Amino acid sequence: MSTTAFSAAVAQARDLLRWRSPLRTELWAARLTAGLEPDEVEPFLRELAEDGSAESRLTLAALAAIDRTGWTGTRPLPDADDESADPTADQHVPDGDRRGPEPGAPGTKDREASATSGTQDREALGASEGQEPESDEGPLRILGVEVPGTTYADLVLPGWVGRMGQVTCEGAWYGKADPYGEQTLAVLSFRYGNGKEPHLLVVGIDQPNGGLAVDAVVEEVKFLDDLGLRPAEPGVVAGRVLDGFELGDRIMGAQVADTLAAVRPLAVARALAVPGLVRQAPDGTMADFHDLPDVPGAREAFEKLVEFVGGRPLWWSPARVSQFLTSWLPREAILSDPAVAAMPEVVRAWSRFNGGHPAVLHQIDLDAPRLPALMADESLAGLGKRIARRQL
Repeated sequence: MSTTAFSAAVAQARDLLRWRSPLRTELWAARLTAGLEPDEVEPFLRELAEDGSAESRLTLAALAAIDRTGWTGTRPLPDADDESADPTADQHVPDGDRRGPEPGAPGTKDREASATSGTQDREALGASEGQEPESDEGPLRILGVEVPGTTYADLVLPGWVGRMGQVTCEGAWYGKADPYGEQTLAVLSFRYGNGKEPHLLVVGIDQPNGGLAVDAVVEEVKFLDDLGLRPAEPGVVAGRVLDGFELGDRIMGAQVADTLAAVRPLAVARALAVPGLVRQAPDGTMADFHDLPDVPGAREAFEKLVEFVGGRPLWWSPARVSQFLTSWLPREAILSDPAVAAMPEVVRAWSRFNGGHPAVLHQIDLDAPRLPALMADESLAGLGKRIARRQL
């Protein structure tokens, strides 16, 4: 990273020292992480370590707080509860101002003037006597790079700085982001140990492309009021967040929001902080459906619907309904005549349970009359269906 960029980061850290907001600082560190190219990480960290100012050490601490796998030990950042020397700690972050200082924000001192003595640095970070963290002489690693000549103890993290990354998950929600569930929202609620700066992590998860994370924001708790989501198990929701990011890493050229990269490091750190993580958790929405029509073949028809829906039951749009009735069933499914006859009513019942959107029900009315003829057309059967028929 260039000296100019380093100077900008130090200037921003100087502003953050005045704000004394763990959340604002972590969001800034996430954007800083996202902007680092792989070959820039080591020079940037080395320059921070050599500078040794309060601003540089705050930057290292913030980067480490969101890079949870970067610590050599299992102990997280120390949680200092003493606020006596830090009366303005954890100021509220106003709406629309969560991004913190923008790159290039002017500082109040030259970089040389900010490199103060050890005692002055401790005061700038809000320290008081007795707030030294426990010794940890192992080398500090951030973003997979060992910070030269720096240990955990060298950061001297007192007061509000020590609360970065120290959050408790207070709840989780999951549900549709749009009427057809083409995108779902995974929401986790967090609060710092001192009860201040409660916030939400909201991650958009794309369903048509397999469940990859496509956007993420950090918002105030009141943002949840407008989402209409159902409570869910925090470990399951956090697992879906991590699964979504992992899937995106495996897909070349995945289409995601331009803003995702700047939030992702914090989003991953927050998800990893949730106890009882459950990865690849099945969606239990289908199990909550108990309105199966009382007609012959309904159970057999529903089993094929479950097979088609798979792990993404909330995604139920007119296009997906049409694909199921006119393409997937003729190509993949072997059904009895009663099941074919029952399928339209089964699909209607499921659609009503899954939102009952008029466009979806209208699509069923358009496609359902064609189903018996399509199922009888052997030319539409796929290879797997043809092989299975020969074995009957």
